[in-house]
Amino acid sequence: MFDHLKNKFPQLTDHWEKYAGLYQRQEVPARTILLLEGEVSKKSFFIEKGCLRAGFNHNGKDITFQFFFENEAISSAESFGKNIPSMLTIETVEPCVLFVLARKDYDIIMDDLKTQPTLLAGMLDIAFERQLHYMKEFLSFIRDTPQERYANLLKEKPQVVKRVPQHYIASYLGITTVHLSRIKNKMLREKR
Repeated sequence: MFDHLKNKFPQLTDHWEKYAGLYQRQEVPARTILLLEGEVSKKSFFIEKGCLRAGFNHNGKDITFQFFFENEAISSAESFGKNIPSMLTIETVEPCVLFVLARKDYDIIMDDLKTQPTLLAGMLDIAFERQLHYMKEFLSFIRDTPQERYANLLKEKPQVVKRVPQHYIASYLGITTVHLSRIKNKMLREKR
């Protein structure tokens, strides 16, 4: 389950083995809401197979915030960690195979962190990587045009364009599906 994390953080290999048993494997159909905005999160998810999206409701409009794929973890961190209502909804885009960590099992891991400086350092590395990713996304949304953001998706995350329905991609870019079609057509014309 955690092979990519073992490769990325080899100093934590023993810890991943110890905690793997706390995760429950689940197969989930596409378009399943795993957490609804406003609910308190009691679970964190690690994706073995499939795609999930994080989104929120803005004045009745569903906005996609981010996509997650194989070997990534997702939770509503503020809700899961602080036991407060989630600011986002988590939904499967494709049929998924997930490893689910319950809050009570998360607490076991957190108790171990207190006595495991190596594990704590590794977990902080993962958190900093996530923070860097969010900062890049945030700055891109402010700085780049929708066409530039779409070009970046094609270059940096082609799996999004190949696997995610167009209406979610348009929502992620902050545009309509019609505008997305125009961008795609314009880019095709420029390529010729």
